[in-house]
Amino acid sequence: MAGISSVETFSNEFVCFVKLTAEDGATGWGQCSTYNADITAQVFHRQVAPHALGAGTEDILGLVQRIEEKEHKFPGSYRCRALAGLDTALWDLKGRREGKPVVELLGGRPGPIRAYASSMKRDITPEDEAARLCRLRDEHGYDAFKWRVGAECGRDVDEWPGRTEAVIPVVARALGHDVAKLVDGNSGFSPKRAIEVGRQLEAEGISHFEEPCPYWELEQTKEVTDALELDVTGGEQDWDLATWKRMIDMRAVDIVQPDVMYMGGIARTLLVADMAAKAGLPCTPHSANLSLVTICTMHLLGAIPNAGKYLEFSIEGLDYYPWQQGLFRGDPYAVRDGHLRIPDGPGWGVEIDPDWLGRAKYQKSTLEA
Repeated sequence: MAGISSVETFSNEFVCFVKLTAEDGATGWGQCSTYNADITAQVFHRQVAPHALGAGTEDILGLVQRIEEKEHKFPGSYRCRALAGLDTALWDLKGRREGKPVVELLGGRPGPIRAYASSMKRDITPEDEAARLCRLRDEHGYDAFKWRVGAECGRDVDEWPGRTEAVIPVVARALGHDVAKLVDGNSGFSPKRAIEVGRQLEAEGISHFEEPCPYWELEQTKEVTDALELDVTGGEQDWDLATWKRMIDMRAVDIVQPDVMYMGGIARTLLVADMAAKAGLPCTPHSANLSLVTICTMHLLGAIPNAGKYLEFSIEGLDYYPWQQGLFRGDPYAVRDGHLRIPDGPGWGVEIDPDWLGRAKYQKSTLEA
């Protein structure tokens, strides 16, 4: 099979798309992780591309692992964020070669997928949050919602005094009994405070408490998990497989939430999903913006046996994420009756907008160079 002849990146501060071309002319498109993506593009060309060029395109996990070994002095987030661009482009290339969507390559099939509408805002009053979520429920048929409590890495200091105690019942009661309710603490609480908040969540029928404690303190999260009946979830920030193994072995969470892009792509995320499946834990990945990460997550959830109940789907528009403007042709994120559709075209089944690519910073690494 033809090897990789070139890799190209198109980046700005927020997004970095990757185009991979094989020696026989076949192409695939992927994406590095969002945020500081222009820096990730530099890492990609310096520490990923040299090992990928000339390599075969079939053994995606094997190539990713070999690059990890070659760059063993540089473990960490940026290496994985860059590897995601290679991995996701390889899956797209494989799907295009075979004329299949990635979900089918993974053993699943395209079709509808239930979403939970995910709020990213904390600078919003409980009443305004309740009103906009209820509007989305009525207009788009969502039957699951997540909103924010505490303050991000807040050390028990709320976004403003009393907001957590207010936003929990105001939003939960407004949404009603027939809606699944989730909240996100974003590493905001100590175990003691998280358990107090968790009791209030349980009293209001909320079933999912995400990242209650500093995510790197697994013992703290486990203390909360052991104390509460609702599902305590986490893992969105984690990329290290040893940490994942420890998290799962110690049952620090009830549901794992890897992020495909933070993890380094589909192949490494599948390792986490498999570990969780063997432990009887569901996998509900983190996919908190409308770049390629949510498309990739849709394909993943359509195939893994321990897929969680729903896809995380950000409800924030261009006022919150202006950089999402014009990433794709058409609308791959149309919502009907609270569901999206896993694309059924080859590869990821989406097309990056050429106008966006034309405005991005361009870099290329080739086999000849």
